[in-house]
Amino acid sequence: MSATIEELRHSAAHLVASAVCSLFENVKIDIGPATEDGFYYDFDLEHRLSAEDFPVIEKAVRKLIGAKLPFVREEVTREQAAEIFKDQPYKLDRLADIPEGETVSLYRTGDYVDLCRGPHVEHSGCIGAVKLMSVAGSYYRGSEKNKMLQRLYGIAAPSQKELDAILNRIEEAKKRDHRKLGKELELFTITESVGPGLAHWLPKGARVRVAIEDYWRKEHFRHGYEMLFTPHIGRANLWQTSGHLGFYKDGMFPPMNVTEGEGDKAVQETYYAKPMNCPFHIQAYLAKKYSYRDLPLRWAELGTVYRYEKDGVRHGLFRVRGFTQDDAHIFCAPEKIEEEIRFTVKFCLHILHRFGFRDITAYLSTRPEKAVGDPEKWEQATASLRSALEAEGMHYEVDEGGGAFYGPKIDMKIKDALGREWQLGTIQFDFNLPERFDLTYVGEDGKEHRPYMVHRALLGSLERFFGILIEHYAGAFPVWLAPVQAKVLPITDAQVPMAREVLAKLQAADLRVEVDPSNDKVGAKIRKATLAKVPYMLVIGGREAEAGVVAVRSREKGDLGTMTPEAFIEMIRNETSEQ
Repeated sequence: MSATIEELRHSAAHLVASAVCSLFENVKIDIGPATEDGFYYDFDLEHRLSAEDFPVIEKAVRKLIGAKLPFVREEVTREQAAEIFKDQPYKLDRLADIPEGETVSLYRTGDYVDLCRGPHVEHSGCIGAVKLMSVAGSYYRGSEKNKMLQRLYGIAAPSQKELDAILNRIEEAKKRDHRKLGKELELFTITESVGPGLAHWLPKGARVRVAIEDYWRKEHFRHGYEMLFTPHIGRANLWQTSGHLGFYKDGMFPPMNVTEGEGDKAVQETYYAKPMNCPFHIQAYLAKKYSYRDLPLRWAELGTVYRYEKDGVRHGLFRVRGFTQDDAHIFCAPEKIEEEIRFTVKFCLHILHRFGFRDITAYLSTRPEKAVGDPEKWEQATASLRSALEAEGMHYEVDEGGGAFYGPKIDMKIKDALGREWQLGTIQFDFNLPERFDLTYVGEDGKEHRPYMVHRALLGSLERFFGILIEHYAGAFPVWLAPVQAKVLPITDAQVPMAREVLAKLQAADLRVEVDPSNDKVGAKIRKATLAKVPYMLVIGGREAEAGVVAVRSREKGDLGTMTPEAFIEMIRNETSEQ
């Protein structure tokens, strides 16, 4: 039976640890798991590892691979393990984590032994190639109170050819890094002056955001949603009722204490910046009484939330402290829930397809052991999720017991141009908040009933989604999203007046256009616009000005000949219309 890629990566981590222990003195080892795209191993040693050490370590690893050393599993007593790792304090600490009565297993590879549950590949020769990528500091067990270890990152593959392909993808990913392109294309910035994890959308990035938001709002109205706008802060008792102060307080910004009222009527109140929009949407629901005839209610908001993401977790636009969620909540009668979920899945796919994502996999997470809510409601909710996926013919995987304690869910994951998987859409039932806030509606029988509540996101965080789009398109956005759809390039100063006339016509047609009035030669202007990834360049020379036309150059197709500004507008409208 062939090993999985996770087993191969984890086995490679053991070989790297073996090599490090053989090359350096007094090495203390911790753990070396497989990761989504490779592996790492944490070490405590006096020598400061650097890229200069990588070739030496890799040479030692290749020697271990060539020796085809078997990965031998041994089951030992806790006392035997303690004796084996008596000089390895981190392993002894990990040993203490193993519950009494549970098997303690080791894996030996040549002279190297590790505390590990496995599994591993059959022998070291099953690992075709290993490449070390970087080294970074990492606190033991992720706590700043503990010692900083050295984390050595690497990748592994069954063959050198496959490793080379991975390395090529990594190089391509570096070129597409949204932080790099965001700076080069003047899309966004994050400054220490304002604070870490707080993004500024610069004019060009803001143009893309407006295009995303305009489309998002238009499609929501078309699909029967109403918009909400809710506050950025709320009183502590709101978050106590929702449960956030009980299970999410560490992810919230510190409280703001204020005095409400004056004199004898003055009271101290505590407010928190909102980490989520849900309690506010619930307050909107509680503002009036609803009947079964009013349901389902589909309420959406581009709501900005704030989460106290710590150092080491923040990453460009992918993980920030302030971000806008494309959030929605659906309040539905139980008898209509299957139909509503099917409608929601179809809508989610419609939106993702518009942004160019076709490779989409759904993950269905079911009821965990500890859960709130009636098991029959869980069963109905899960069945509605499954039915909706099957009705759309979607490939999906089931994560048995992987749902949140308050309801089952569907996660939609897309693959980008490099084949990387990103989670975007979520359709999440919630049997918890309707109980906490005592949500009801009047049923056909005249009695009060509890509605089903569904949290629904299509794109997730707009900041994160924008980062994904930048990397997916390598900054070369499709015309409907491009911050500058066309650049007007007058060849000499004599054509600048016409260039501005063309600009005005195109802007009046709602196109995003700029003029380059600089003294550069037209070739330099074209290169500059190409580097800025502008889809179209409209060149105006003496002949074009006299004829009232523009020479159109496409970023992808090259020269398209001359046409009137009106013909160009019609061409762009056809290209940007939904297919």
